[in-house]
Amino acid sequence: MKIGIVCYPTHGGSGVVATELGAALAENGHSVHIISYAIPFRFESFRKNLTYHEVEVSAYPLFRYPPYDLALAGTIMEVAQQYGLDILHAHYAIPHAISGHLAREMLNGDSANTRLITTLHGTDITIIGQQRIFQRITRFGIRRSDGVTSVSQELKDRVLDTIDCGAQSIEVIPNFIDTERFKPGCCPDKRAQLAAPDEKIVVHVSNFREVKRPLDVVSAFAIAAREQKARLVMIGDGPELGACKELARELGIFERCTFPGTYDAIWELLPQADVFFLPSDYESFGLSALEAMACGVPVVASNTGGLPEVVEDGISGFLHTPGNVEAMAASIRKLLSDDKLAKRMGEAARERASSKFRREALLPVWEAYYEKVLSQPAKS
Repeated sequence: MKIGIVCYPTHGGSGVVATELGAALAENGHSVHIISYAIPFRFESFRKNLTYHEVEVSAYPLFRYPPYDLALAGTIMEVAQQYGLDILHAHYAIPHAISGHLAREMLNGDSANTRLITTLHGTDITIIGQQRIFQRITRFGIRRSDGVTSVSQELKDRVLDTIDCGAQSIEVIPNFIDTERFKPGCCPDKRAQLAAPDEKIVVHVSNFREVKRPLDVVSAFAIAAREQKARLVMIGDGPELGACKELARELGIFERCTFPGTYDAIWELLPQADVFFLPSDYESFGLSALEAMACGVPVVASNTGGLPEVVEDGISGFLHTPGNVEAMAASIRKLLSDDKLAKRMGEAARERASSKFRREALLPVWEAYYEKVLSQPAKS
């Protein structure tokens, strides 16, 4: 198949999933074209069957806000026309599905066989899609897609409850993980760079936005590590990072915290963790938690969104109500102080990631879904 994948290039679940899916499809012999305004951070150049196409956005002074969606539609049209795409896979409804639909309209029959598939990742529904001005546009993008998928059952249910999609069928296909890249025991030399030999390590990875509740990470760690030699490693960057550092100072734990910034090769750092902590208000899936689980790390997280579909409470980690800092701290303390429990849960986490979310198991699901969509008439 000839497949175009439209995604954001920034650090985040949707861009990672789209890029990893494209790479896996290319390895399986499909011709894959990644379309974005910058090279996605996990995109590996010079790979067979994998091509990147940059969306060039005009800087003309007339535009206060450059029309990325129109530039994207134009680029999609050119790629579809030049390479004869069978599938255009848009990750995010806005603006990617809308731009994909516009590109097909502009082709005016030149690429009538190109099918548009939209994958919903969460914020396109829970935040953007709930804004009055965008709700109808989101609905339109979903309805005009030949196929729609969501990364969790919870997100699918949320879409059907909040957006009138008519009879549009939504397929649940969870995110997958490369269990050969994310695995226990990788890069043991990195541990000494993160913490002292006698320190346990709690890791948090996010974009430091309010929805991730990074301040709760600091507060819970301060409670959990009162009587335990431990270090908090907060990986990433974002608007709440400064507030996290300030809170760490106020709580007297700043010297026990490390803020390494954004780190692309996250699979090198996650195996060094003793606990992975994700106390978000909402996660449509929780890809960072899955990556930690694949590395054999137990997870303490919120029982919200799609996280309970990833982390088995009491087996591969502990789940708590968002904002319940005391309960989360107690679970972290339990894992830090009980090596046998942490080992058992870490092994269960690795097993769950390998058995349910392994790339080799889910790639055929995607290929079968593409074939299913191609066998049906295209939306006009």
